[in-house]
Amino acid sequence: MTFPIGNGDLELGDVNMIQDTFQSLLDSIENEVNHSNRVLPQIARVPRTLRELNPSSFNPRVVSIGPLHRDDNNVQAFEKQKIICLNNLMRRTSPSYGDLLKSCVQKAYSKMKQIKAFYVWETTIDDAIVAKMMVVDACFILEFIHWYSTSDEPFLGNKLLPKTIIFDMVLLENQIPLFFLNEIYECTILKNAPNLSFIEFVHPILNDLSLFEDEIKINKISIDTSPHILSLLHECYKPRDDIKSNYLESTIHSAVDLDRAGVKFKPNRSPKWPMEMDVRSSMFPCFSWCWGKTTLRMPVFLVHDFTELVLRNLIAYEHSYQTRNHITSYAFAMDMLVNTQEDVAKLVDSKVLINDMGSNEEAANMINNICKEVAGEDSYYCKQCETLKEYCDGYWPKNIAWLRSTYFSNPWNIIALFAGIILFALTVVQTVFTITSA
Repeated sequence: MTFPIGNGDLELGDVNMIQDTFQSLLDSIENEVNHSNRVLPQIARVPRTLRELNPSSFNPRVVSIGPLHRDDNNVQAFEKQKIICLNNLMRRTSPSYGDLLKSCVQKAYSKMKQIKAFYVWETTIDDAIVAKMMVVDACFILEFIHWYSTSDEPFLGNKLLPKTIIFDMVLLENQIPLFFLNEIYECTILKNAPNLSFIEFVHPILNDLSLFEDEIKINKISIDTSPHILSLLHECYKPRDDIKSNYLESTIHSAVDLDRAGVKFKPNRSPKWPMEMDVRSSMFPCFSWCWGKTTLRMPVFLVHDFTELVLRNLIAYEHSYQTRNHITSYAFAMDMLVNTQEDVAKLVDSKVLINDMGSNEEAANMINNICKEVAGEDSYYCKQCETLKEYCDGYWPKNIAWLRSTYFSNPWNIIALFAGIILFALTVVQTVFTITSA
């Protein structure tokens, strides 16, 4: 049988195929709508484009937290140590530690649906395994932070282990839900320290993860809006609500070029927000090379062997979830300021960067590579970039920068300049003497 449709005829089989295809598309649309209405997972693998740039920045070195790295070979040896930490926490909290442990397991089962919604699961895992994993990992984190805040003894007999564990705890793929960690905190740590909030409890760890010299302030962060420990650190740097990001149209000259144009760098000791960069313009740009310099005030950036790891995970968090991109904005600003090791040296000399890496070249390479494959169209530093660009494009700063780069960039140029001046002066004197003697 055939059916007339438009300019042609369809066989019965064709009609059935159209109906099947239509129904398949309709089902796909309905499934996608239902899926989009669910709570989005907070933990998944880091996007491949970011991970491939430096895989070691996203993989735990010692301890696995949560399900994504639980089967990695290098973390298996530490699983026994996590059980020791769980035992220490239970026994220190309550004489009837068995009942306490049972209560923690019950909490895991009661929150199982929320816990499972927290992750993008790569394999199916039984509820019993998930519950055990959550309790063990939560108790390990709490016991480790308690030791870190109160003890001078080596952690599990190893003096080098704690620093590595701290940076494993900030990996985006190595997290457990903060709501569950807080529940276990309330029935363990809080029992012996009833006046200690969870934010105050984790403050020492956040401080050790800080990107800057100033101590992290925790008075404006909340666990209610933070899904995990990495997001807590991210919250510590957030701008005030009235500070908005905009499309970045201008770029910043490098630190050396800004210095040649008469810009001075100083630490920002009273910032409006932790990552604020503030430009204070000179009233007399034609004399900026000697006094009244335009000044770029910025937070004192700490560069060490783990800085890249912290930055990459914070940036990956910003690009994987709906949150403000102030870390990415800062990374792009530093990438513009630093092109070579000479730029790092200038920032170090100006006391706005502390370099604990092997060399200025290593620090420059790290800063230059951090924003590869990262989208950074919006920035919280648009106004500062525009101000510095307008200043550097002005007549006096531009020409002063040219003079300094041409004649004062190294000692030999300076010697040649002064030799030329002296030779010119002697020639003038000789000419004048010759004319007056004639």
